[in-house]
Amino acid sequence: MTARLKPRPAERRGAVRQAINRRAQYIPVPGALPRDCLVVDLSETGARLYVETPLPDVFTLLVSAEAGDIERACRVVWRLGGEAGVAFVRRRG
Repeated sequence: MTARLKPRPAERRGAVRQAINRRAQYIPVPGALPRDCLVVDLSETGARLYVETPLPDVFTLLVSAEAGDIERACRVVWRLGGEAGVAFVRRRG
């Protein structure tokens, strides 16, 4: 008897993510002190983060990169333990 492999679910992301494993910070609310996190992977539309502190549903992500600093407004789309998937959102105004 041969084992049947389950088909892999279709990729639902709109953009390919690149593994970066880079230290970053997030600002939970405007005016608050930044808190540390780790950006596991990153794309044009979102990221996967690892955090050791509670992550709010919306926040600002700050990432230093060789090509320049990245600052994005984020919305959490999933959580699993200390990891969270976030989508980048446009700021109004």
